Formats: sequence, C-alpha cells, structure tokens
Amino acid sequence: MSMQGSPAEETMPEEAQIPRAPDLAVTVGRLAQLAPTGKAEIMNDIALHFGRLAAAAEVTTPLRVCHFLAQAAHETDRFRTLEERGGPAQFARYEGREDLGNTEPGDGARYHGRGIFQLTGRANYRRMSRLVNVDLEGRPELALDPRVSIQIAFAYWRDRKINAAADRDDTARVTQLINGGAGGLAARRQLLTTAKGIWF
Repeated sequence: MSMQGSPAEETMPEEAQIPRAPDLAVTVGRLAQLAPTGKAEIMNDIALHFGRLAAAAEVTTPLRVCHFLAQAAHETDRFRTLEERGGPAQFARYEGREDLGNTEPGDGARYHGRGIFQLTGRANYRRMSRLVNVDLEGRPELALDPRVSIQIAFAYWRDRKINAAADRDDTARVTQLINGGAGGLAARRQLLTTAKGIWF
C-alpha cells in the first residue's frame, strides 16, 4: 500500500525568522547587575524615569543605553552617591575657574559636582537650569534630587550630542564629553563591558 502524499511525509514550510528587538528595559534588577552596591533610591529613580527621558534624548539603541549607564555608574560611584566626594579641599580646585563660569568667590564649593553626571561649575548649572526648567544656579542642591538628577543627565547628554560618540563605541570620546578628560577611563570601559552583557 502506497503512503505517498501522506501527512507523515509532507515537509512543513519553515517559519520566517523575525529578528528580535533587543530588550532595552532599564530596571532596578538590571542596574543592580551593573552595580551591585548601588543605593536603592538612586537606582529606583533611574529605572522609573529612564524610558521616557531616554526616548526624548534618543538613547534608544543598545550602544547608547550601555554607554549612558556605564558613565552614570562610574560618575555616581556605582550608583552610591549623587555628590562629588572630597569635600572642601577638592572643591577648592574649582575656585576661580573661568572655564566653568566660577567667577564669584565661593563658586568652587557652591557649584561642585552633583547629580548623575556630576554637574560642575556655575556655567553648567546655569545652562542646565534653562534646559530642565529648574533653578539650579540659584539652588544648586536641587541637582542632588534623584528625580532632577536624571533629567539633568539626559539634558546634558543631548546638549553635548553624545549619541554620536556612543554610536561609534568610542568610550574615550564619551568620557571626554562627560568628564572633560579621561578620568577613570579603564573603570568606565569595564562598566561598559558589563552593561553590554546585560543590554545586548
């Protein structure tokens, strides 16, 4: 008896493979993978606001997300602080720095590093005040509010056009645009590698 044409011998057409979009969700769990010692308050606020603010700043590809978060983790001592460490001796280095807009006595300490990307200098506080519509120049301590800090970080990223360097996977250039130099470049690269393992 012939079995030709029976269902057992029919070849099913292969289903077309649709490439999966990467899961770029930024959650507290994923941030904790990137920086296990991070503070819950800081990571919660980043996770809560990241999606909305990232879309506005076009931080919407795996490379851009990874570069942003690696820099954020480094600048915040792995999500443990929103304030520059070092105290008065450190802040005195900024006194009289015209390149930072510190033209008034006390500006070095008043406008020391705060926030996710350690906003520093009167000129930067003034510019970010306009971009996020918060009086950071008049009340610089507001940059320590995690909700404000994440807004500043995305405004700063967008203002400095950092996406282009992230697209080239150029950690040195991203670091220069964030930090003004190459401070902690090796550690930033390590964090970037960790981030790629989470978001790629």
